[in-house]
Amino acid sequence: MLNRSLFLITLFFLGFHGISQTSLYITFADSALHLTKQHVIYDPSYFSLTYPNGDVPADRGVCTDVVIRAYRKFGIDLQQLVHEDMRNNFKSYPQKWGLTQPDKNIDHRRVPNLMTFFERHGKTLTVSQNSFDYLPGDIVCWNLGGAITHIGIVSAIKSNDGHRYQIIHNIGAGQVLEDCLFNYKIIGHYRFGF
Repeated sequence: MLNRSLFLITLFFLGFHGISQTSLYITFADSALHLTKQHVIYDPSYFSLTYPNGDVPADRGVCTDVVIRAYRKFGIDLQQLVHEDMRNNFKSYPQKWGLTQPDKNIDHRRVPNLMTFFERHGKTLTVSQNSFDYLPGDIVCWNLGGAITHIGIVSAIKSNDGHRYQIIHNIGAGQVLEDCLFNYKIIGHYRFGF
């Protein structure tokens, strides 16, 4: 609650100085970058979570947990938001896991569910091979092959060649910053929250 209050106060004061929405997304991307300083083991296990604001153990996680934790720094609880939307609109979400109702422990930790949520409540952006389309704070989703999906956050740090922004994600080596925007097939591109 304190993080959300500080964020709202910051937004209030920044609003009077003409800070653009893009600057808020850069702040979000910079905040997400701090997650790469934490040691996290890739762990796709099912966990029973508290609700709302539940999280897997701090030293565990998958790609979706990077996104969830980044938004939590700004008081945005994707666990609660996705769960409530799925509870009211269950048929609008992918029916891939044989569930007959939402599960607050796992639904927000599934890339296809986050994609659906961002499509429903965020801004769906262009999917392209043009690096200029991907800005700091954007959410990008990929198909790694077959039915394996992945998600990450566009950072405010450019690649070594300066042609694109690097990605904050967890694809198996923990929460890292990596130049991988076009390494996989992009299937989703979103902006949400600010």
